[in-house]
Amino acid sequence: MSNSSTSLRSAALITGFCLLGSVIAAPFAEMYALPKLVVPYKAAETAQNILAHQGLFTAAIFAYFLTFVLDLVLSWSLYILLKPVSKSLAQLTAGFRLVYTVLALVALNNMVTALRLFTTPEYTTLFSPAQVQALAMVYLRAFKNHWYFDLSLFGIHLVLAGYMVFKSGYIPRLLGVALVVTGLGYLLTSLRPYVAPDLNVDFAAFTFYGELLFMGWLLIRGGRIPQQSTLPEPA
Repeated sequence: MSNSSTSLRSAALITGFCLLGSVIAAPFAEMYALPKLVVPYKAAETAQNILAHQGLFTAAIFAYFLTFVLDLVLSWSLYILLKPVSKSLAQLTAGFRLVYTVLALVALNNMVTALRLFTTPEYTTLFSPAQVQALAMVYLRAFKNHWYFDLSLFGIHLVLAGYMVFKSGYIPRLLGVALVVTGLGYLLTSLRPYVAPDLNVDFAAFTFYGELLFMGWLLIRGGRIPQQSTLPEPA
């Protein structure tokens, strides 16, 4: 087995395990922790929930943080995995995910600021309790607004990655199609509030299965990707 083959197979497994970590961490924060704590447009109730369950809110922050750190690793591992198809396109694809991840990490600081507003007594010397709670809600909403808009870059990344998977010849074409559909779902969900604000549809909720299928294939079959010598030369 050549070193290049080992690297490609390792990249496949690293990608699979990083996706698995994201599949666990992100839904914990997005679908379990925050819905239990944040009551939309009710600052006082949200403040009471977070102060009563500060550990859960902190866990949500670190779950998001872990997800975005794994995205950094995925930017690299997917580049290695898809480089045999086209080096330049793999770089562009990785670049979209990298920029998305950096912006998402910056957006996450809004949640950290909200927690500090809720838990730092000194802020009440500058603002009334009601003002502190309202300001914290603004930061919580800012995180979601910024992150969801950043998902447009993530969607473009998945469309490009899906195209490269489809062209690869060493990963099933059906997975490439699934990733393209998933990417379009994220892209439509991200842009919907700006181009169709009256349309209340979360497209990504119906299309995210492509990532799960891709993850499952990588974990089960990624270690059996053919040797580098049998793969197409990168463009």
